[in-house]
Amino acid sequence: MKRLIPALLLLSLVFGYFIGLYVTNSNRPVIDNSGNKLDYVLNVIDAKYVDQPNIQEIIEKGIPKIIAELDPHSAYIPQKEMAAINEDLHGSFSGIGIRFTIQEDTIHIGEVIHGGPSEQAGLLAGDRIITVNDTTFVGKGVCTNDAAMKKLKGPKGSFVKLGVLRYGDKNLHHFNIRRDDVIIKSIESAYLIDNKWGYIQVERFGENTYSEFMQSALTLAGKYAHGFIIDLRGNGGGYLEIAYEMANQLLKKDEMIVYTEGRQNPKREFKADGNGMLVNYPVVILVDETSASASEILAGAIQDNDRGTVIGRRTFGKGLVQEQIPLDDGSALRLTVARYYTPSGRCIQKPYTNGEGEKYALELIDRYNRGEFFNADSIQLDKSLEFKTKKGRTVYGGGGIMPDIFIPSDTTLATNYASEVLSKGHVAQFALKYATAKRQALSKHTTYPALLGELKKEQLLNEFVKFAEEKGIARNNEEIQTSREFLEKSIHGSIIYHLLNMNEYTKFNNVDDPAILKAVEILNNGQSYP
Repeated sequence: MKRLIPALLLLSLVFGYFIGLYVTNSNRPVIDNSGNKLDYVLNVIDAKYVDQPNIQEIIEKGIPKIIAELDPHSAYIPQKEMAAINEDLHGSFSGIGIRFTIQEDTIHIGEVIHGGPSEQAGLLAGDRIITVNDTTFVGKGVCTNDAAMKKLKGPKGSFVKLGVLRYGDKNLHHFNIRRDDVIIKSIESAYLIDNKWGYIQVERFGENTYSEFMQSALTLAGKYAHGFIIDLRGNGGGYLEIAYEMANQLLKKDEMIVYTEGRQNPKREFKADGNGMLVNYPVVILVDETSASASEILAGAIQDNDRGTVIGRRTFGKGLVQEQIPLDDGSALRLTVARYYTPSGRCIQKPYTNGEGEKYALELIDRYNRGEFFNADSIQLDKSLEFKTKKGRTVYGGGGIMPDIFIPSDTTLATNYASEVLSKGHVAQFALKYATAKRQALSKHTTYPALLGELKKEQLLNEFVKFAEEKGIARNNEEIQTSREFLEKSIHGSIIYHLLNMNEYTKFNNVDDPAILKAVEILNNGQSYP
C-alpha cells in the first residue's frame, strides 16, 4: 500500500513551489520564519492563501497524519471522540443502559443492562425503538449507529422519551427514562468448571477490572476452586497498572511482573509485593492473536516466572506504553513514551516501520494467510531474540507471547454460506427475533442446559435458512450440511445469550472449546505451576 504523505508536509511543498514561481518580492509582507517551520507554513497560508483558510480545520486534519509518522499506537483523539474512547476503560457512562443493533433501519434492543435505567423503566430485550423525544427515529440515513448513540446518551439526570414497539403489540409503549451512570463490566463470565476449576473471562483492563477480578476469584475460591483458568482471548488490553495488580495476586514477593523504559522515562520495575492471595493456586492463561498490551503483560509475567501455563495462539505483539496527554480543547494525544519488557527481558512488540500503519494493521491477516492460526510450525519467531524463563525455558521476544501449548483455530466446519450469514448479522437477527417471540414461553428455563434441551426440539436450522433466504442469502444445501453443527451452535448460543445472560452463554460455548478442554486436562494432571 502506498505510504500516506502527511497533508501539512505536502501543503508546504506545493505552496513553496508556487511561491517561487509566481510571487515577486514587491509589496510582500514579512513573515517571521525563525521559529517552528510548521507554524511558519500555517502563518503563510493564513496570510497569503487566495481564500480565507480554516486554519483550525487544517490543524485537526493534519495532526493525525503527523502522529501516524511515529508508531502504530500513538494517536490523536479529537474532543468529540474522547468520551466514547474512554468509556470502556473508565467502566461507566451516562446513558439508558441498553445494548442494541441497527436492523432494517430500526434500533433493536439486544440486551437491557442489569441495574440500569432501562431495566428500571421496564424496557425489554427485543423491543424496537421507533420514536425518540416524540420524533420518529427510523429509516435509512436517519437511524444510524452514531446517531442512535448521540440520541440515547446524555448528561446524568437528563431524560429521554422513547416510543417502543413490543413484540405482539400494534401500539407504541412510551417510556420517559432518566439517564444515569451505566456500569460497563470487564468480567461477565465467572464460574466453576467440573465443580473444581475457577474460570474467569476478562474482557478488558479498565478501572474496575481489578476489583471485579478479585471479587470473582474470591467468590470461586469460596466455592472450593482448586485453581484458575483466566481467559484473555479477545482482550485488547487497557491500563498497565491493572495488569500489574492482577499479576501481583498470583506471584511471590519480589518476582518481576514487568518493567518499562523509554528515552525520557527511566527504567521502572514492577515487582510483586508478597501480599498476593492467589499465590498457591495453579493457573492457566488463555490467549489468542487478539490478546494485546495489558493481556500480554499478565501472560508474560506468568510465563516468564514459570508460574502457570499459557495456552492458545501467539498474541498480538504490542509492547509500547502510551501516555494520554490532555489538550486545552478537550482533545488528547495518546503518545508512546516507553516500551515494556517481560521479566525475562523481552519486548514483545512486533516489528513496524514508522508511517506504515496500514501495513501494521494488516499483519494479523498476513499471519492467517501464512497458516499460523492453524499450524504452530508456520509461526515466524525471531531466533535472535531468545530469552530464558526463571527455570531456563526458552521464550522469544519481538512478536507477541508464544503460548506453551498451541491450540489451532478450528475451520473444519466453515463454509462460504456460514461465513456470509454470520458476517451479515443474520444469525444474530434471527436469534433476537426468535428470543423475543418465545421469551415468555421459555422464561422458566434459567440455565443453558435446560434451555438448550427445549431449543433442540425445534427445527431451528430450517427456520433460519428460510429467514436467510428472505434476506437474500441463497440456500446451499451442501454447505449447510457441512456447517450444520457450527450453524446450530451459533443459533443456539445467540438465543441463550438473549434469553439468559453472558455467563450462561459462555458456559455453553466453553463445553467443547479445545483451549478450555486442554486447560482442564493440564490442571487435572497437575502439570501447571505451582
